[in-house]
Amino acid sequence: MSRTAIQGAVAGAVVRALFSLPDPVLDVLGGRRPGEAAGLAPDAWLLAKLGSAGRTVDQTDPPAVVRERFVLETAMVQARAQLPVAAEERTCADLPARLYVPQGVPAPAPLLVYYHGGGWVIGSSATHDASCRLLAHEARVRVLSVDYRLAPEHPWPAAAEDAHRAFTWAVEHARELGADPERIAVGGDSAGGNLAAVVARRARDAGGPLPAFQLLIYPATDFSRPRRASHQTYGAGYLLTTERMDWFEEHYVPAPADKTHPDASPQLADDLAGLPPAHIATAEADPLRDEGEAYAEALRRAGVTVSVRRHPHLHGFFNMTVSRSARNGVSHLAGVLQHALRAGEGRTARSG
Repeated sequence: MSRTAIQGAVAGAVVRALFSLPDPVLDVLGGRRPGEAAGLAPDAWLLAKLGSAGRTVDQTDPPAVVRERFVLETAMVQARAQLPVAAEERTCADLPARLYVPQGVPAPAPLLVYYHGGGWVIGSSATHDASCRLLAHEARVRVLSVDYRLAPEHPWPAAAEDAHRAFTWAVEHARELGADPERIAVGGDSAGGNLAAVVARRARDAGGPLPAFQLLIYPATDFSRPRRASHQTYGAGYLLTTERMDWFEEHYVPAPADKTHPDASPQLADDLAGLPPAHIATAEADPLRDEGEAYAEALRRAGVTVSVRRHPHLHGFFNMTVSRSARNGVSHLAGVLQHALRAGEGRTARSG
């Protein structure tokens, strides 16, 4: 094990011990809050304090350096619970993928095709392993976590194309995956939520099978990025900053004209009618909060069944299960997904 890995393991043990303390203690350790942080859970506020002292993205860092740092940082903020969930390495439409199979769930089972977050530049199925295991276990569904191509080596629309191919492949190979082809959903966090939304619309436009459901966790939906209130309030001093968003955007969608394409900005699609039912989870202290909720409203206006919940967390809570409130947030997502994919509920995969 490298020195960096050892340091990361030690830091992770310290963080997990810290967040096992009761909420009143965490509240004291977090110190005085600004007014905009009043709605955060105590452990979320302490994560904000710790995160703002760290450095995930420096504008001058090459992506490879940021990716390595992200691996260590995510390892520090994920729970280490041993869950009865098997993980199988797969190849999905020529892409690496990881299939999570919860114990005691007979095949054919509901399946979630999952796209990890990380600004389309960093992240992988490995960085989201603990969270996908937890989601599979609590929702009682199989989860196929897909490693799509990353920018800047593969800029837009590579990730969107990979995400759509992966969903189509999963439907065609459902039996091989132990999945019910009528109950295959798409989902993802942040950049992955963007990709899941893009896949749903592309599937409708292609006239092929539609996802049964969309689980969109603080999705990025609008690269034109009008300065919404949440961008202004939480764009500095919290985990996802405006500076970091700009860094991701410059690597993923370098051409300004492409930023308004619906495969980059799903909220800017001319027609959102006929899309699968969706649940959109947003986070209180997140610059993407308002655009996620605006996308929910756009879906409603188009006649799509959609539910929304704003969680008292930071951007990234899906991957921060060291925090009790974040684990509770994932549990809520699992309940929503389980309900949506019960036999006979939601929209089944069919030709659009």
